[in-house]
Amino acid sequence: MGQLLQAFQQVDERKKNENALVVFPDLKQLPPEISLSVLSHLNATDLCLAACVWEDLASDEILWQSQCRQCWGYTCAYKCSNEAGFSYRKLYMLLDEGTLTFNADPEMGLEYLLLHKLIENEPKDIAMFLHSTKKINWRNKRDYLRNRPEVLDNLVKLQNFENQFLPNALRGFFREISAPSDRGTYLHQLVEKFSERFVICNPRLGLTKDTVFVVCFSLILLSVDLCSPQVKNKMSKREFIRNTRHAAQDLDEDLAGHLYDNIYLIGHVAPQV
Repeated sequence: MGQLLQAFQQVDERKKNENALVVFPDLKQLPPEISLSVLSHLNATDLCLAACVWEDLASDEILWQSQCRQCWGYTCAYKCSNEAGFSYRKLYMLLDEGTLTFNADPEMGLEYLLLHKLIENEPKDIAMFLHSTKKINWRNKRDYLRNRPEVLDNLVKLQNFENQFLPNALRGFFREISAPSDRGTYLHQLVEKFSERFVICNPRLGLTKDTVFVVCFSLILLSVDLCSPQVKNKMSKREFIRNTRHAAQDLDEDLAGHLYDNIYLIGHVAPQV
């Protein structure tokens, strides 16, 4: 009987503990390194809200430096971080406003970034900013690059395709520089720039720029063929090998087969096309 009463008491204690109010600890009472570690898991919006309660902790420069570099891998403003009066929190607000403006109107966004000295008026600097920024709208970025070939050239040079399989490298290229929806001159220019860069990054493959160019278009056409539900009669592996080797005679048959398998298993190399 005593054991039964003891068991009921334990159950009652558990219920009391479950119903007890869980109080979030006051971060000011914790060691600073632990408090900052907790706040480091917040995004910028939540960090601003946390500053209403723990202003000193949530305004720490280390936290805002991390927020900046997570979203913007490069800005020339980072060079001024040791100057008096520099604030990563203020920098975040400027970069966020500049990015939002760019996503509404690329030209106005660039004007804002230049006005606040967040980028330099050089194609290479603009390319580095676009390359390392996660919040840029891909459609606006694509349209801007279409009108700024000198920035596009520098952005292509930032891509590293060393030791990458060709279809995977092409997918990565079109993730960075979105393919146009049409198959006109601009798509040809993009594939030509990719082909040149891929050959530079992989000299040991022995492929020419022209061969890579032809193979890339073969992969794009194969992607449309295999991934489009409107195409009923899909291209076979044998047909792809025959057609591709006919256009690029120095392409190895086994390599052509592996190219087909990659598209068949992984999917489109340029979904926008």
